[in-house]
Amino acid sequence: MVNIKIDGKRIRAQDGETILEAASRHGIEIPALCHHEAVEPWGGCRLCMVEITKKAWEGWSRLVTSCLYPVEEGLEVETASERVMASRRETLDLLLARCPETPKVRDLAAEYGIEETSYRPREEPDDCILCGICTRICASLGHHAIVLTGRGPAKKVDTPFNEPTDACVGCGACAQNCPTLAIPMREMNGMRTIWGRTFKLIPCESCGRTFITEEQVQHLCETEGFSPDSFNKCDACRRKEAAATFSTIVKW
Repeated sequence: MVNIKIDGKRIRAQDGETILEAASRHGIEIPALCHHEAVEPWGGCRLCMVEITKKAWEGWSRLVTSCLYPVEEGLEVETASERVMASRRETLDLLLARCPETPKVRDLAAEYGIEETSYRPREEPDDCILCGICTRICASLGHHAIVLTGRGPAKKVDTPFNEPTDACVGCGACAQNCPTLAIPMREMNGMRTIWGRTFKLIPCESCGRTFITEEQVQHLCETEGFSPDSFNKCDACRRKEAAATFSTIVKW
């Protein structure tokens, strides 16, 4: 454990964790749009900037991304200093120019007093803020079906060569974890459509709810050694069965 200060409050942080993690554990809010606990931190959105100083710096300070910077003994952190707030307002101003109609961006910008961007909005805006959560989650699952393509204003998340790819198993993790709901995914009549492909969903033997694609089951069986029978019931039904079994054991 190490001793640090965040906004003048002394807290104990775990050696090796980041400023963002330590702050979150102690209920100190730092905005972050590209951070997700399931994947490695990236520092792409720049919203989680904080100002740090150390005793040895004799008053000198610097801005760092809190999702990447590790805690250390004696570190002092300011999450809402003038420099921090100016940095966040500039970032949100730029995000608002990229995604002028995106509710998540507009709401967050409004919290910092920005109702309209001072930059020229994109002519054909979408809801993607290029946070990279979707591509990192896809890669962590071993699929690598989507990537960040293009440069500058043309940069976007897409499949390689902008064509449907067999690397996608239709798991939907990208769409379900997108902070701005920018990735369209449609489910109808036991089928799921995403990234230009349509996948057949497997129903739960107990409740009948569809919950996983055939391609995802095949991928997990081939790469993780699961049996196809492991996916005959949804998680909700498995939890109910486990709870019922545990209750019976307790009563016995």
